[in-house]
Amino acid sequence: MSARWNRIAGGLLMAATAVFMLAPLVVVVLVSFSPSPVFNLPEGQWSLRWYRAMLAKEGLADTVLLSAAVAAGATLAALVLGTLCAIAIEQGRFRGREALLAFLVSPLMMPGLVIGVALLQAFRAVGLANVFWSLLIGHVVITLPYVTRTVHASLALFDTRLLEAAQTLGLSRPRALLQVMVPALAPAFLTSGLFAFLASMDNYPISIFLTDARSKTLPIEILHYLEESPDPTIAAISACLILLAAVVLFIAERLVGLRRLAQF
Repeated sequence: MSARWNRIAGGLLMAATAVFMLAPLVVVVLVSFSPSPVFNLPEGQWSLRWYRAMLAKEGLADTVLLSAAVAAGATLAALVLGTLCAIAIEQGRFRGREALLAFLVSPLMMPGLVIGVALLQAFRAVGLANVFWSLLIGHVVITLPYVTRTVHASLALFDTRLLEAAQTLGLSRPRALLQVMVPALAPAFLTSGLFAFLASMDNYPISIFLTDARSKTLPIEILHYLEESPDPTIAAISACLILLAAVVLFIAERLVGLRRLAQF
């Protein structure tokens, strides 16, 4: 009897937690459909007014393209570098492997403002003034931990004897890696890449130090709108970002499965 009540209490607690976490997102989406010029929930009348206003925002398209380009570039770079680092840590035989892994994932544990200030000073010291390349390098720093940690966890479960068997059957080492290891690690690549892309698109504390008045990422532009002209257009933009996250999770679920995603 006590076990049953424990399951019921656990289910209620999970449901309450889910409602607590999802309620603000639901409110944002509802506000985006309100015809009111202030942040109110729709009362009997729904409107696409703020979505049309969002599409008419001057400079928003360039901001979205910049954010998407930086996120895509940072994700690709992090996938390559993170995979190489994970292979070196998992299959290498040298001292300090665990310390190196902790160092690679340390950006997840450090305040973003600290990393942003450090990157700004470093880029000034080397004379890097290009906004795109500054953002790209900065976002690689914050996306690399997702890839390294996820691929490392997947490599720990990979049987390296499969590579030896493939080579015994005539494949070269590079072809064995491509035809045996890469397909086995595909779920880890997909999972880490999706989360890295979303983390880059959503990053604010680092990007704010690396942009200028002409080139802004989407989170910084949203903050600018909030300071200059706070209206439900911000809710419409936020609803689109929520939709993006939902689409990413849907694709991941169809390709990999949420149960397998949770393993990483």
